[in-house]
Amino acid sequence: MMLIKIGGGELINLEATISDLATLEQPFVIVHGANVLRDQLAQRLGLEKTILTSVSGYSSVFSDQDALDVIMMSYSGLRNKQIVELCQRSEINAVGLSGLDGRLVQGERNKGIRVRENGKTLIKRDLSGKPRSINSALLNLLLENGYCPVLTIPIVDENGFAINSENDDIVTQIARALDIDTVLQLIEAPGFLDDPADESSLVGKMSVSELHSREASVEGRIKRKLLALTRLCQGGKTRVIIADGRGTQPIIDALAGAGTHIS
Repeated sequence: MMLIKIGGGELINLEATISDLATLEQPFVIVHGANVLRDQLAQRLGLEKTILTSVSGYSSVFSDQDALDVIMMSYSGLRNKQIVELCQRSEINAVGLSGLDGRLVQGERNKGIRVRENGKTLIKRDLSGKPRSINSALLNLLLENGYCPVLTIPIVDENGFAINSENDDIVTQIARALDIDTVLQLIEAPGFLDDPADESSLVGKMSVSELHSREASVEGRIKRKLLALTRLCQGGKTRVIIADGRGTQPIIDALAGAGTHIS
């Protein structure tokens, strides 16, 4: 079984991605982002995005109630239903869900994020957390009856509240729960680049140990993503492909060898 993670960038070719998926003979689950759509909507509503960087160097979006409302509108609302509509047009019988629905993704709310501000260490608390378990019975019920789950944030905390979380961490939990053999991540680049400003610097193949060493040498959003990829690949059961989602055959090209292949 495959898991397709569709990035939330503006240039991702959603129509071509779904058309490619319609040609696959194996079942798959879709997890998607909507970060650009979220930022555009927040701007229209006059809401500013706040980025927190923890003392350990990991960056995340500060999720207050306004930010969570925008996530529900953009991720589990507009973008989720856009993808479901494209699936239906390609005869993929998709069901759009957030991690909140049916407690599909059970999370644990963060106790607080330690950050440095003005030379002081502060604890910032918000409506975010980490995924801890997957309602695999619900996912299997859908898959066994011919439905394609299309998943996104928010997830649910211990007390039933909606919280923000990282889709990369959700992908790892789903891959483990469903014994996924291939995770294909579509981004706005040819794959993992040695130099983010140079698309010719594609790293075609990468080992888990190389992932870990790269994670230790960077900061910000990429640091968090590399950590999530390292966790996803641990155990050696899951093949990961990071590929270009901007093309006319993004899935077909990736499965044929394009992008960065991690094993």
